[in-house]
Amino acid sequence: MDVSFLEPVFAAPGPYATVCADVTHTNENADTELDLRVRALTEQLTEQGAPEQVVEAVRARLLEGNEGGEAGTLKGRAVIAAADGTVVLDEVLADAPARETAEWSPHPDLVPVLKQLAGRVPHVVVVADRVGADITTAGLPGRPDQEKQVEGDTFHMRKVKVGGWAHNTYMHTAENQWEENAGLVADELESQARRLPLRFILIAGDVRARQILSDKAHAAWSDLVVTTEEGGRAAGADREPVERRTAELIAEHEARDIADAVEKVQAAGAHGLAVTGTEAVVEALRKGQVETLVVTEARDDDATLLVGDSPLELGVKQQDMDALATHGEVVPAGSALLAAAVASAAGVLVVPEAALPGDEPVAAILRYTDDSTPSTS
Repeated sequence: MDVSFLEPVFAAPGPYATVCADVTHTNENADTELDLRVRALTEQLTEQGAPEQVVEAVRARLLEGNEGGEAGTLKGRAVIAAADGTVVLDEVLADAPARETAEWSPHPDLVPVLKQLAGRVPHVVVVADRVGADITTAGLPGRPDQEKQVEGDTFHMRKVKVGGWAHNTYMHTAENQWEENAGLVADELESQARRLPLRFILIAGDVRARQILSDKAHAAWSDLVVTTEEGGRAAGADREPVERRTAELIAEHEARDIADAVEKVQAAGAHGLAVTGTEAVVEALRKGQVETLVVTEARDDDATLLVGDSPLELGVKQQDMDALATHGEVVPAGSALLAAAVASAAGVLVVPEAALPGDEPVAAILRYTDDSTPSTS
């Protein structure tokens, strides 16, 4: 996962209010229910000592659901506010959190947030008909979902029942128009596939439109195409089957990413291209070697690291900081590791507890190795 969207969090002054909230807004009592849930969470922040400006910032952001629109369609939401009341993170969760949390602390507790984020798998969903398509691009780090309509020509769109010599002409003209319209959609998808790190393109809608569009798939995106027979573009058409299939594909890619990362840690460790354990990972982060930081869901509130004047001045013990000629501040391990990953442009992947070799809490896949990098046989 690209975690560059966390940069504003670590750049802001702490302490931080970190809230994971259930903002489900689907029944007639939703306004009242959301207001009560938000009140309970913000009261927890007040009881922990959060200043009023921070509490109000969190409250206002979470209550956007009462205004309807897109915010009113969310189920779970993570909001982080800095000490000056600035909201530095507002992210959609994959679902309503199993347990709502509100914490005021010197350092943001981000691993539980990352674990619950809506799938950050870059993808495109296309709902096509014979005129054009509705195209949604989603899952890009730090960018909201983008929706675009591609419309072709409706002239001679419908095949009609006519007799004599004109029949084949009408049929051919309509088919040509469908082909041209699908070509416009295909051009847009090719442009996106070349610019963006897409993982899949889901095509739904009219059966003939799907067929033509799939046939026009360019080499840049043909391998990304998945089609579904459910869902349509017409007014009032149910998009829920398309959303459900999209969620299934995201989950499949996330599961594959986790399996691939764990396998890579196990296989690459023997060649020095991956390390496991806190000390080895901390050293790799200091040297900017980490391509992907792999952390488990396991939570150890007592685990800490030492951090100097920058996130990459990182140590396990004071001797590490002495070698860096700095005096470290004690920081929760999870926050320190994530801050270092963001500072070094490393990706982050949260995996199930005990997924890593030796039940270690953290591992790293490396960009490069050197003589000091430990290896396992």
